[in-house]
Amino acid sequence: MLPSVVRLLPVVALAVSVGHAQQPAKPSTQPKVPTTAVPATPPPQTSKPVSGRSPTEAIKDAPDPMPPPRRDASEISVAYLLGAGDVVRITVFQQPDMTTETRVSEAGTITFPLLGPVEVGGGTPKQAEDRIAALLRSRGIVKDPQVNVILLQFRSRQISVLGHVNRPGRYPLEDGSYYVTDAIALAGGTAPDASDVAVLVRQRDGKAVTLEVDIPSFFKPDGVRKNPEVLGGDTIFVDHFPYFYVYGEVQRPGAYKLEKNMSLMQALSVGGGLTLRGSKSGIQVNRRDKDGKIVTVTAQLNDLVLPDDVIYVKESLF
Repeated sequence: MLPSVVRLLPVVALAVSVGHAQQPAKPSTQPKVPTTAVPATPPPQTSKPVSGRSPTEAIKDAPDPMPPPRRDASEISVAYLLGAGDVVRITVFQQPDMTTETRVSEAGTITFPLLGPVEVGGGTPKQAEDRIAALLRSRGIVKDPQVNVILLQFRSRQISVLGHVNRPGRYPLEDGSYYVTDAIALAGGTAPDASDVAVLVRQRDGKAVTLEVDIPSFFKPDGVRKNPEVLGGDTIFVDHFPYFYVYGEVQRPGAYKLEKNMSLMQALSVGGGLTLRGSKSGIQVNRRDKDGKIVTVTAQLNDLVLPDDVIYVKESLF
């Protein structure tokens, strides 16, 4: 009996295992969460213009702000009035034999081939072109002349800059307006010992008219209005700076530059101040009056020093 039972055990175990394999899986009691596909986050894209360039490239390729207009020689010569001494070149299209370089005479005329003297003084180069073309056409020399007048040298408008400047001399004024500061700049600026005051001399109705201008005032607010315009024939003179003299009981007696609105106290400090024996009271100043006579005045420390004043510091009695 026992041996038969032992033989049946493997058969039962096989049947149980087959039953478990064929039994369907029980559904899960937990609710299923629907899974949705999460789209991948696209990489950030930089906005591009329609042209396909990035903003940085567009900025780099953007045109620069419009620069100030540059004027060449032909534009300058348009508004310039020809005068005695100016040198011009005249060309006629397809007529190389008529190319001429000539100087405007004192009478305001130039000499041109086949035409002789042509009056051009007081007019612009454009007016000179029209006049020469009209003469060539009216005399049957050229049927349809195209004339070009180019200014080579500006000589009719000249000014003189003299005195304590770095390059004194005569300078031509080209096209446009020139002022006292422009004239001094043409002369290389003022010298180290130059005065702050420039004198403008102009001939008006046969008489010389002078005008004193304060150069540093040009660079203050509304200083442009104090900068007079320079015309052809004007003369600008820059004197040396004014001096004052100090001697007596001072540390460094001598001659010194007088600054604008300098007081007696400041003048004495320039001379090193008083010596141990110097007296602050009774300081004498020798100066010229309106008639040119030398007078002696007793000055206070807050009094203003005038050009060419001679300051004398006396010795203290105690």
